[in-house]
Order: sequence, then C-alpha cells, then structure tokens
Amino acid sequence: MDPVWLAIAFAFGLLAKLIGFPPMVGYLIAGFTLTYFGAESNDLIQNISELGITLLLFSIGLKLRIKDLLHKEVWGGASIHMLLVTLSMGLILFGLSYTSLHIFTDFTWQQALIIGFALSFSSTIYAVKILEDKSELKSAYGVLSIGILIIQDIFAVLYIVLVADELPSVWAIGLPVLFICIRPLLMLILDKIGHGEILVLYGFFLALILGAELFKFVGLKADLGALIVGILISNHKKAKELADSLMNFKDVFLIGFFLSIGLMGLPNLQMFIVASVLALTINLKVILYFFVFTRFRVRARTSLFTSLTLANFSEFGLIITSIAVAKSLIPSDWLVTIAISVAITFIISSPLNSKAHKIYHFIKDNLRKFETEKRLIYDKAFDIGDAEILVFGMGKLGVSVYNQLNQTYGQKVLGLDYNYDVVQRLKNDGKNIQQDDAADSEFWENIFEKSSHHKVNLVMLCMNDHKSNLFAIERLKSTSFKGRIAAIARFEDERKQLEKMNVDAVYDIYSEAGYGFANHVCNHIDIGCTPRS
Repeated sequence: MDPVWLAIAFAFGLLAKLIGFPPMVGYLIAGFTLTYFGAESNDLIQNISELGITLLLFSIGLKLRIKDLLHKEVWGGASIHMLLVTLSMGLILFGLSYTSLHIFTDFTWQQALIIGFALSFSSTIYAVKILEDKSELKSAYGVLSIGILIIQDIFAVLYIVLVADELPSVWAIGLPVLFICIRPLLMLILDKIGHGEILVLYGFFLALILGAELFKFVGLKADLGALIVGILISNHKKAKELADSLMNFKDVFLIGFFLSIGLMGLPNLQMFIVASVLALTINLKVILYFFVFTRFRVRARTSLFTSLTLANFSEFGLIITSIAVAKSLIPSDWLVTIAISVAITFIISSPLNSKAHKIYHFIKDNLRKFETEKRLIYDKAFDIGDAEILVFGMGKLGVSVYNQLNQTYGQKVLGLDYNYDVVQRLKNDGKNIQQDDAADSEFWENIFEKSSHHKVNLVMLCMNDHKSNLFAIERLKSTSFKGRIAAIARFEDERKQLEKMNVDAVYDIYSEAGYGFANHVCNHIDIGCTPRS
C-alpha cells in the first residue's frame, strides 16, 4: 500500500473522530478522495480488506452462542424484516424506474427485487465496531443485533450458493464431522498455548487456515468458515482473551475494507442522486426493524437501539450486487451506486448511534406505546428491593468492589449488569445481582421518580464504557436522588470529565492499582525498610 494512502486514511480518520464521527467514516471519505485523484483499488487493498472481514467474523464467532440464534426474535425477526425490506425497496425502485434517470433504462421488477434484497442487509462490520466502541456487545440489544446479522449472513451465503456456477464440493458434507472430531484437540491446544504472540498466531491459524481456506477449498464462503471455527471454541475460557488479542489487527486490516468501498469509483450526478434517495430509505428500514422487534415482545428501548445499530446498508449487499453484475443480472452502474449509498448510511448512522441514549430519552413515551404486555425474560427491568448500595458493571473490577462491600454491608449491596449470562453465572455463585443497564433512563425513573421507597445512598459505576458512565450520571442527577456517586476512569481526560460533573469519588484504575499493589506488598512482606516518621 502506498504510504500516501496511509497518510490520507489517517488524516481523514482523525478528522472524523475530532468532529464526533467514528474513524471508519473518515476512511470511506479517504477512499473517495483517492479515487478523485486517480487512485485505483489493487490486489493488496482487496487482500487486506478480506483479511479484516475474516478476522472480524472469527471474533464474532468467539463471542457467539448458538442458542442466541435460536430465539424467535432473532431468526424470525431477521427473516421477516429481510422479506419486508426486499419487497418495499423493490417496489420503491420499480416506481423510480418510471423516471427519466438513465440508470433505470430497461429496468425490470426482477432487477428491483435483486437490489432490494441487497439493500435488506445491515453492515456486520459497522455494527460490531459501534458495539465494541460502546462496550455493549453483550448487552441485550448487542446480542440481538449480532444474532440478526448472523442470520442475514446465512441468507447471503445461501444466495451465493444458489447463483454460483458450481455447487460446493461433495467434501463439504464432511465438515461437521471433521469439526466435531478435532474440537477437543483445538481446545487442548488453547489450554496449553499460553499468552502473547503464540496465542495471536494460533488465532490467525484458526481463522485463516482452518476456517477460511478449508471452506474455500470445499467451495463454501471463506468468511463463513472463520465464523464457524470461532463459534466452535467460543465457550473456552480463553476465547475472550483470544478475541481481545486479535482486535487491533482486525481494526487495522478493516481500514482496507473501508478504503476499498471508496475506491470502487466516483458516481456521476444521476448515480449520486439515486444513491442519496436509497440512503434516505434507511428510515423505512429502521421503522420496520422497530415494528418487527416489538411484535416479538422486545422492549421499545432494546428495539430502538438494535434498529439504530442496524440502520445502514451492508458490505454483503455489495457482494451480492457484484455477483449480480458479474452474472449480467443488473447493470454495472448499480455497484458504484450502492457503494455510495452504503457510505452515506454509515455517515447518517454514526450520530444516531452516538446519541442513542438521548434520542430514546426524548421519545420514549411515544415508543413505549408499541410494547407488548409480555416481554422477553432477558429484556425487562427488575426491582432493586431494599438495596442501599448499587454496583453497576460486574466485570472483574465490579465483582471485586461488590465482594469488598458485601463483607461489610451484606445484602444491602446489589450488583447490576446488562449481560444476562454474567448475571446468571454470578447468581449461581450466590451473589445478590440483577440484570439492568445503568444507561437505561427507565431504570432511574422507576427507582428514583416513580417510587419513593428506595433506600439507595451510594451508586458505584464500574462500567468499562466511559460514555455509559457519563450518561448514567446525567440521568441520575436529573432525578431526586440525593446520595453519593462514585465512578471509575481509565485516562486523565476521563477523570477530569467526571470531576466536572461533581462525582463524589473518581477512581483512576491504573494509579489506584499501583497504590493498592504497593500496600498489599508492604502488608504481606517485610522488605527490611524503616518507614519514614
């Protein structure tokens, strides 16, 4: 890759971040800028892009549980939504074919449905990046979003197989047996492999060789292989560590994907007009997502957040479009047109997701009217009972805080986390814990506004996502709560933000950890030094 390309990608990525957009939006604009100055995509960019997508799907697999895909709101919601969007978009496109735009010359209803199907997909890459940046992959709406995307990916694979000139190899039938047989060996290696670079190299082997290349060899989609291998070892205790160790590699390689979209070509005026119109229909897509999810008994809040996460067009839509173009099913102009619309939806979706909590706070009363009387077991609010101390975020730090306070205050301490699995595991360990989200404005309203019986005098925010901590503090301060608030910070700028919000106690993780370590050593080891008087 030309060093100038990297410089331009960095410059636009930094600019996007400074004005409040995810860096990926900057990378898209960098791709279009390079195209404007005559640059063209090449094999290196494509290989880097494919590598990023493969590692992304492998990472998703590491965090996925098969049973999440079996919920009716996942497979049913994804299937119904794709059907509705395909038909709706097909109807809109066929209606536009009566205009004078040359891109619709000799346009047929079959072509309208193919493009409508391509636009029914939401971006896996975009959604996962957004969820990772917000540390909400394991939230109720994060799990639902990923499940929907996986079902969509399966539909994409089925389409590719159906339109391919060749069927998968007969050897593909033996893959399930092969994976069942080698899974114990893969888990054993992961047990013995340790940490560091050898763990990263093992991750590359699993994703690129055992997953992608093996599936490609038998005529199946390479990315699907990486996803399945990730799922295969997802319940190993080192799965999260492996995913974390690959994160930076994946993010760097995905820059190639966003550049490659921009390098597909510049649109003419008519193509840009059509792309802009298509991008605006993302509103219809969001409305249909919200309606479908609420019919499956999903809370209005979870439905909205999931809908906003999926409020975009997809890289899989580009793949489907490119195949249709190669098969002469649709004109080639549609590939660039849809690439532009994908880029525009990323730009539209970014501020919506960054402001999702505030958007819901302002329109929640109208959205709640669509909720069903019964809700899903993992997606409803709970009563905090007689708790006096709330600990939000039951990761390693949160659990340590809970354990320490529990020794003194017992059942007066209540742990809360949005991850249903974490809550169930800690409940089985005997901890007083419930599922709830500190960034959920309804929680604070129910506890401190609608009820006057709460006994809470201390709220401790131990969540990894700084934005969630800030939003929780804003919502908490907007209620009648008169107790104390404590929160964690990882960086100096985070600490200053919390202090400006008049948080009663800010815990700097890294500096306080050093202080705690030193005290621990001095209390347990005689180092032969005389303390200063």
